[in-house]
Amino acid sequence: MMPAWQALPSDVHTIGATAPEFASFQDEPQQMRSGAVGKSGYLRLGFEQRNGRTILAENDRRIPYMAQRVIYCDEAMPELAHVFVITTTGCVLQGDRLALDVSVAAGACAHVTTQSATKIHSMDANYAAQTQRFSLAEGAYLEFLPDPLIPHRAARFISDTQVSVAHSATFLMADIIQPGRMHHRDDEWFGATLLSIATSAYRPDESLLFTEKLVIKPGQYALRRAGVMGSFDVFGNVMLCTPPDKAESIYEKVGNSIDLVNGLAFGVSRMPNGAGLIFKVAGRETEAVKTKVREFAGIVRKEVTGRDLRPKFFWR
Repeated sequence: MMPAWQALPSDVHTIGATAPEFASFQDEPQQMRSGAVGKSGYLRLGFEQRNGRTILAENDRRIPYMAQRVIYCDEAMPELAHVFVITTTGCVLQGDRLALDVSVAAGACAHVTTQSATKIHSMDANYAAQTQRFSLAEGAYLEFLPDPLIPHRAARFISDTQVSVAHSATFLMADIIQPGRMHHRDDEWFGATLLSIATSAYRPDESLLFTEKLVIKPGQYALRRAGVMGSFDVFGNVMLCTPPDKAESIYEKVGNSIDLVNGLAFGVSRMPNGAGLIFKVAGRETEAVKTKVREFAGIVRKEVTGRDLRPKFFWR
């Protein structure tokens, strides 16, 4: 029988144990075992449309994960539910196991983000693991735009995201990865031990749309080379699942560019099986990458919903 402290989605406890790149990191921390109480977080968010706006019908949580009440802060799209995902520990540590489960019912719309950047602390044993599961019904709309991921020196982190998206639904997800604690110490730049980030998307009938997996080992493979990061430091990876007509219209508006002088490069490509688009950005500073990702999100929202993205809050 599974111990009580592991009574949450089992895949978050197994993804690191079965991933070959983590075979040498199976030792247990001396302080507190991996996945113990307080290190095994779960958050279930269920959005539904009622009376002309989206509500948070389900909010099941276990520390260190939590979410507070929905806010409606977008005048251009007042029915859009905004939720901030919060980690009460303020960072991710060795042995942490975090599981996020989000469902959006037919016709509902939501914007999910984080309260701050996700900081992966240095590790001398084991690793941190995260699973993310998203399910979108027909006509659903979800923007999942967390703040950047900051892997500290010697961090080990594995993430697995799986998306079930109906044909008429739209799912926008962005990952922004910093090279470490920028401008802190020289060995923080690309100082993480291992990052493994996988994403897969399916139709409700379980037919596969696409799979992408990034395995980053800065100590083994130099990132500052052509075809990888080159002279850039910050990486933005944006995936958009949306109906083909919307995807094509967005594709025509985005374009591609490489500006070595100002340190920004971006490009958009079509994903297989009519899944949507993938948009990638590389920059020297986080703010420039965030700005370009936000521009893309604004185009997506306008094309899919007919609404403009709200003005940026001055503190974000």
